[in-house]
Amino acid sequence: METALLPLLPTAPVTGHQPGTIDGVRPERQFARMTPLATLSQKLLNGTVTSRELVDRALDAITAADGEGPRAILQYDAKRAIAAAEAVDALKKAGYAPSPLAGIPLSVKDLFDIAGEVTTAGSVLLKNAPAAEKDAPAIARLRRAGLILIGRTNMTEFAYSGVGLNSHYGTPKNPYDRNTGRIPGGSSSGAAVSVTDGMAAAAIGTDTGGSIRIPSALCGLTGFKPTARRIPTDGVYPLCESLDSIGPLAPTVSCCAAIDGILSGNTSRAVPELPVSGLRLAVPQAYVLDDLDQDVAKAFEAALSRLSDAGAQINEIPFECLADIPRINANGGIYAEAWAVHENQFGASRDQYDPRVAARLERVSGISATEYIKLLQARAALIAEADDITAPFDAAILPTTPSSAPPIAALEADEEVYVSINMRMLRNTFCFNFLDRCALTIPMHQPDMAPRGLMVVGETMGDTRLLSAGLAIEKTIRRA
Repeated sequence: METALLPLLPTAPVTGHQPGTIDGVRPERQFARMTPLATLSQKLLNGTVTSRELVDRALDAITAADGEGPRAILQYDAKRAIAAAEAVDALKKAGYAPSPLAGIPLSVKDLFDIAGEVTTAGSVLLKNAPAAEKDAPAIARLRRAGLILIGRTNMTEFAYSGVGLNSHYGTPKNPYDRNTGRIPGGSSSGAAVSVTDGMAAAAIGTDTGGSIRIPSALCGLTGFKPTARRIPTDGVYPLCESLDSIGPLAPTVSCCAAIDGILSGNTSRAVPELPVSGLRLAVPQAYVLDDLDQDVAKAFEAALSRLSDAGAQINEIPFECLADIPRINANGGIYAEAWAVHENQFGASRDQYDPRVAARLERVSGISATEYIKLLQARAALIAEADDITAPFDAAILPTTPSSAPPIAALEADEEVYVSINMRMLRNTFCFNFLDRCALTIPMHQPDMAPRGLMVVGETMGDTRLLSAGLAIEKTIRRA
């Protein structure tokens, strides 16, 4: 197996391709015309496109001279991706394909072990670490399904932020208002931009406090955070093992469902769409609706109106225990688990960390074992209370983030602004990691408006039902 990785960008274009426009459309406009995976699968099946052609287009986007490739993709191996694509094309020509998604290019967040590659977790600290000896289970499942791993995506260092800044490798710009340069959301920043800009048809990320849903919402994608225990996190660099989960960032709910089926090993189980009429949807009134930006509030109201008009039952519920989460998790207590990961290397290597990440680690370094154990006990009680509150409903719905994406420069210039916006972006999403739930974010903005997402939250291990409800909600709120 060829294991040598190309540098961030190759010194010359990939043979047969000229970086620049893709099908006549500049990379920053690709997000307006992303293709659902089912459509790509059908095109591959009927021969109107080959896997090699899809990979070539992805590589064109990665190498576009004025694109976001250098900031979105940390490593890629063009020769290996092309060889994998040609192998899938040969299998299809012979009448066999490992799965309906075989041959589709997929990007992978730089937290996952891939055999022969170094997992750097968006950090310079790990760039000389030994290469992984084997694939993480999630990666192995994707390979067996025939997806093409197109490259490793940039991220907030060690996944410890919700805004997506990376001081080592740069921050990929949100596809919306690229002239201003807005945050992509984090920590799966490069994952989102790789999809919006056509570098991959979908991406695999992780979500500990919102790291799939935030960049998906801010960049106009659909993102799915499954119940954490459903997908093994072995071979994935940890942030907070109690909360870490693996999921997709993709164009649609059906795309997310298809990838989740592979990741969870449930490829034989179809996800039926529930009728929107009669869906029982809870709208929490405590905490998560506080201090919404006006544009987010208006988009949320419009989504609620469309769902109600289509026959969904919209129920406002207090859900007051959500406001208990900041108290229970005072000082970021559960992230003592992150300090446990970094403690042995932190002292001697602090100057190699992103200063913002280092500061967050230092803040949780003093949490005692007593505090941590009491937190876990309080969390378990809160989960039981929340389960009782939402049991009568098909899902809870709320804005994914309280605001749209602010400019990168504002966060880089002022530490207080950075801290404030980071906590604000994480506020709504973190609640449901803490409650051990599954959750979707679905775009709820109008075309040419700043992207913003509707979060749809299911029950613990209720992932299939959530995806079924998500299909109906998506169709309702995204109709023309």
